[in-house]
Amino acid sequence: MNEREAKIEELLSRGVAEVIDREHLKKRLLAGEKLRVKLGIDPTSPNIHLGRSVALLKLRDFQDLGCQVVLIVGNFTGLIGDTSDKESERPMLDAATVEYNMGSYFDQAAKVLDMESVERHFNAEWLRELGFLEIGEQADAFSVHEFVSRENIKRRLDAGKRVSLREMLYPLMQGYDSVQVRADVEIGGTDQRFNLLAGRTLQSRYDQEPQDIVTVNLILGSDGRKMSSSWGNTIDLSDEPNDMFGKVMSIPDELIGTYLIHTTRIPLSEVSELEVGMQDGSLNPRDAKMRLAKEIVHMYHSAEAAAVAEEYFVTAFSKREVPQDIPEISVEGGSESIIDFIVRSGNATSKTDARRKIEQGGVSIGDEKVTDWALVLERSAHDGKVMKIGKIGFVRIAF
Repeated sequence: MNEREAKIEELLSRGVAEVIDREHLKKRLLAGEKLRVKLGIDPTSPNIHLGRSVALLKLRDFQDLGCQVVLIVGNFTGLIGDTSDKESERPMLDAATVEYNMGSYFDQAAKVLDMESVERHFNAEWLRELGFLEIGEQADAFSVHEFVSRENIKRRLDAGKRVSLREMLYPLMQGYDSVQVRADVEIGGTDQRFNLLAGRTLQSRYDQEPQDIVTVNLILGSDGRKMSSSWGNTIDLSDEPNDMFGKVMSIPDELIGTYLIHTTRIPLSEVSELEVGMQDGSLNPRDAKMRLAKEIVHMYHSAEAAAVAEEYFVTAFSKREVPQDIPEISVEGGSESIIDFIVRSGNATSKTDARRKIEQGGVSIGDEKVTDWALVLERSAHDGKVMKIGKIGFVRIAF
């Protein structure tokens, strides 16, 4: 097997759940065709997280083989909302929220892709122009049964939960994206399978060759659920190095191998060695996780930032010391609820997340663990003290 064949084999297998049609796609890649490879991302939050990086890294693999990457930010589909992975109806977003969320998406994608050669689109370019007649013709290619037989939709219907007609239109819109950009390949998570197949159906209806499909596995966040911005369990590509390192170190040991395969491009031979070492007890999982954390920070920042983040973590966690140069944040208005302070410090994604951290025993002030999430920070009791949030979040309280 030559080098290109090896790269293609890894592309079609590393972190991949399914390829449709595998032999067809492999043949075209071996022939050196410059395939148009599409990925769409809806701006449901301002940050792209590691869960989404799995598809971005796969897109980069195609780019490295000379394919034309087509990156679509779904500023129209983001308004409508995809419920492929949801157990309840996803609310529609307003245009202002979508506009804000997508502000730096291409900049964040540039941490993975060579954006100079990426073809970029916003799908409002064509979806806003569709009329009822064309939408009706597209909808004619699908049956209601196909939609409602999807596992999560069926569960909702069986439970008597509402399923809106709007949700039935989303696969048409994603599929029509493939028609507009004439995609040869589309990448998506396993939860997107129905939508990806919709692209093949609509391309056939528009007399285009159906795209091949590569579905990538979903990864879990630190709480054991699918990594999702709505659950606050993400590691974001825009996280600061120390935060990123610490978040990676907080994942369960059983996810180390999955993260090594899906979120990095550490050679698979080294990944195998690390996994074998953890299994036979010759390697402490903490050391494998340190290797993972350092690699991820290196990927999204630099080798120097990764080394500094590693030292910070060792000092803060392994040696149980307070690091130097921790941020100092002033309490607003002379007194402030601890919940609001934690959120404002950037150590929680929401008030609910901050409260959960407290209830789980992850917050302390000085040497005392905080147990009351309704605590109010006051000068007489808290001025100058260090608050620790999670494993490596440190803030000096100021008034």
